[in-house]
Amino acid sequence: MIFNEKMESLDREELEKLQLDRLKNTLNRIKLSSSLKMKYKNVEADDIKKLSDLQKLPFTYKEDLRKAYPFNHIAAKKEDWYRMHMSSGTTGTPIINVMTKNDINQWAEIMARCYSAAGVTKNDIIQITPSFGLFNGGFGFHYGAEKLGAFILPIGAGRSRLQLKFIKELKTTVLCGIASYPLRLMEVAKEIGFDFRKTDLKIAILGAETWSDELRDRIENEMNVKTYDIIGMTETGGVGMGIDCEAKNGIHIWEDHYIAEIINPDTGDVVDDGVDGELVITTLTREGLPLIRYRTRDITKIISRDKCECGRTHLRVDRLKGRTDDMYKVKGVNFYPSQIESILMKHESISPYYSIILEKINGKGSITIVIEKRDGFGSEMLEKLDNELYDFLGFHCKLQVVPEGAIERGAGKAVRVIDRRSV
Repeated sequence: MIFNEKMESLDREELEKLQLDRLKNTLNRIKLSSSLKMKYKNVEADDIKKLSDLQKLPFTYKEDLRKAYPFNHIAAKKEDWYRMHMSSGTTGTPIINVMTKNDINQWAEIMARCYSAAGVTKNDIIQITPSFGLFNGGFGFHYGAEKLGAFILPIGAGRSRLQLKFIKELKTTVLCGIASYPLRLMEVAKEIGFDFRKTDLKIAILGAETWSDELRDRIENEMNVKTYDIIGMTETGGVGMGIDCEAKNGIHIWEDHYIAEIINPDTGDVVDDGVDGELVITTLTREGLPLIRYRTRDITKIISRDKCECGRTHLRVDRLKGRTDDMYKVKGVNFYPSQIESILMKHESISPYYSIILEKINGKGSITIVIEKRDGFGSEMLEKLDNELYDFLGFHCKLQVVPEGAIERGAGKAVRVIDRRSV
C-alpha cells in the first residue's frame, strides 16, 4: 500500500474523533508562530471539548499572513525548514508557506489520494504542465505522482506543440494543469491537425481556476478525456486539498488533514449544509504554516457528509462558484464570471476564449462581453445569446463579436474580467 487508503473510508465518528485530536495539536503548534499566536493567547487546547467549539475561535485572514511577511507567521523551527512556495502576490504582498519535511510528505500523501480518486495508478504516464517554481502546482503534482509510483513527464508550463508531441509520442495517459490550459492545447491541436482520439490520453486533472460545467464538457468532448476538478492553495499546503471522484457528485476534502466550514461571508456565521457561502479551512497536520479558520474567499457549499458511492466518507463540497472578491455588481445585479461562462460555453459556435469588460458610461454600469466566433455563428446565434444573457442578468449587455484568435492568450491563468470602472 503506497498510502493509507483506510483513512479515506473512516466512519464519521472515527473521523471526527481524529479531527478533534489533531485540532488540539494545531492549536498548540500555532502558538509557535510569532505573529499568529496572538489570536489564540487566551485559548488552550483543553478548552476544545468538541468540534463545534472551533466556531468560538477567531478567523485567520489573508491580511494576517501578508503582515507577517516574510516569515513571522511560520511555526516551525528554522532548522526544520525544508522548502517554500509562495502565492502570486498579484493583489498585494505575497504569502510564503515554509514547509517541513513532514509537510512535504503530507502533500505527497493527499496528492496521491487525489490521483487515486481520479482513477490514476502507478501504470499511468503523467504529464505535468503547471510550472515548477514558486507556484505550488508543478511540485504538488510531482510529489503525488512519485508517491503513486507512476512515470512522470515534468514538462512544466508552455511549449504547447511540444506538449502535444509528448502526449502522442510518449503515450501520456494523464494530463495535469490549470483549468484554462487545455483550451490552448485544443487550439494548437486544431491548427496542426492533431487528433486527441488517436492518443492514449484518458484523464485530465485540472484546477487553480474557477471553471464551469459547460467548459468542462467542452474539454472532455474535444480532448476525449475524463476531467477531475482539484482544489488547494498555497496557504493551506498547496494543490491536493480535495478532488472530485468518478461519481462527479462533489469535491471530497480530505478531512483527516483539514476541517472545512462554510460561513456567511458577511456575518461570519456557519451556514447549514446545502447553503452557499465562503469556504473556511483549518489545517490539522501542517507544521510550517498551521491555520485555524482561514478565510479562503472561495464560494461553495457542502453537498453531503454521507458516504459517497465511490466508498469515500470524507465530506463533499460543490465545485467552486467563484470568490467573494470575484463577485461583480452591475445595475444592482450580482454575478460571478463563471455564470456568464456557463451561458457562453453552451454554444459550440463560440470559442472558449472570452472577455467581460466592466465600464461606467455616463455614470452607469455597463458590461461588454467580447466573444470569438466559430463556424456557424450568425445573427440568429447573436440574438439567442443576447436573450439568454438578458434572462440571467435582467438587462442587455453589449456583445462584441471578434474572429477566433483575436483575444490575447496569456501564459498563465486566464484573465476573464477587465474592470475599467475606476479608470
